[in-house]
Amino acid sequence: MTEGTPALRLSGIVKTFPGVRALDDVSFDVMPGEVHALLGENGAGKSTLMKVLAGIHQPNEGDIFIEEQKVVMRSPLDAKAKGVVLIHQELSLAEELSAAENIYLGELPTKSFGRVDWATLHEKSGAILERLKCSFGPRTIVGDLSIANMQMVEIARALTVDAKAVIFDEPTASLTDAEKVVLFDIIRDLKARGVGIVYISHRMDEIFTISDRISVLRDGSYRGTLMTAVTNEEEVTKLMIGRSLDLTRNVQPAEMGDVAIAVQGLSCGKMFQDISFEVRTGEVLGFYGLVGAGRTEIAETLFGLRTPSAGQILIDGEVVKINSPMDAIRMGISLVPESRKEQGLVLGMNCKDNMTLPQVGDLTAGPFVSDGAEIAIFDQYRDKLAIKTPGWREKVGNLSGGNQQKIVIGKWLSMRPRVLIVDEPTRGIDVGSKSEIHALIRDLAKQGYAVIVISSEMPEVLQVSDRIVAMFHGRLMRIFSSQEVTEDSLVQAISGLNTDRVA
Repeated sequence: MTEGTPALRLSGIVKTFPGVRALDDVSFDVMPGEVHALLGENGAGKSTLMKVLAGIHQPNEGDIFIEEQKVVMRSPLDAKAKGVVLIHQELSLAEELSAAENIYLGELPTKSFGRVDWATLHEKSGAILERLKCSFGPRTIVGDLSIANMQMVEIARALTVDAKAVIFDEPTASLTDAEKVVLFDIIRDLKARGVGIVYISHRMDEIFTISDRISVLRDGSYRGTLMTAVTNEEEVTKLMIGRSLDLTRNVQPAEMGDVAIAVQGLSCGKMFQDISFEVRTGEVLGFYGLVGAGRTEIAETLFGLRTPSAGQILIDGEVVKINSPMDAIRMGISLVPESRKEQGLVLGMNCKDNMTLPQVGDLTAGPFVSDGAEIAIFDQYRDKLAIKTPGWREKVGNLSGGNQQKIVIGKWLSMRPRVLIVDEPTRGIDVGSKSEIHALIRDLAKQGYAVIVISSEMPEVLQVSDRIVAMFHGRLMRIFSSQEVTEDSLVQAISGLNTDRVA
């Protein structure tokens, strides 16, 4: 391959589904040793394009070239054999098989009479896992691994072949900060070997850290390519969504009311200890910390999913016992969980049924559920939250990530809670939808809700919160006001370097 020859090139790619033109004349290239970021809102066509590249979908028009040789990807195995590997956003692992079997799935090494060469399989996969600095071995059953380690198995698949191009689709969504460092090292290693990288992520900090060029899709069409070194987040965002976003921090004091919920000395085994804070009506209280700091566990305890080992919870100044989610709901507490697809939605059900699920028992007409009452609730919150869907009959699984999140929020708002807990509100959501969710959270506080937001993204927690709780290894390190907090002081606190508490 001569210098200047793309590792991968797409020319005029068109992909249609019944009633939808998902990709419309998309063309761009990826050079050897380049990290080429692909950005776009949910529904812009990124995942469809990657599935075309990986042989999952066949294009209706257009061509794919590898090192300027025209190729046809008939299946994922065919694409992999030609040197194109897709690392899925959604895990595609066989959980009952070992890590080694998953890494070489479809191409297990064999010996005579087609028998699996287990020694070779474990040796090869063990070397790959060691290179990825994984803490588990090739014989580990994938179903016994954490989501983050499952993602590492997914990434390991890309290292089994002499890849020309590797596509990373939201690779860090389930990774800890330490695992992200390992991933970026692997990507830099692939770059050094001359592999072309396509990197899809909604996280702008990652894009500007790891990429060389940025291409943008909007509404299925190619909108342009920018050099990362000479562009900025504002320019990229405007190309993505056709408008500028308000990225300013929240520094205006909110008009707060009475204390809606308070915890005093709350502990839950080794997960978190001696936590005390309060949230007022009209306030957004942010929780920020590294993975494993105990933030989600606090939310689950407030919602009755965990039993505290010490301390007390007060609602409107009265000590309460929350033994189950039903208790929490009755007391006016709702939880939008961290993983909307696994914990917040039934993807095969329609929008209406998802939104009314917690209160379906109260919406009966005789022995039957009242369709009219359900539809009225759905219509109210679809309009209130600006949910984009063809109608209530649409399956939730067909909606974009941002609209799925709004369905979950609408489900709990329809229960009229006093306290709304939102865990990772914009995980896997594009920047345009993020801005809408952030505005929604601030608006809910103005309407008198007491809102708790848990986020792993510093810009997000700075943008929406009136006060920020910094957590470290299950301990509350400090509570900052939005006026006093700085990025440096917040990082110090979540790293265990500052123990001064400020109410």
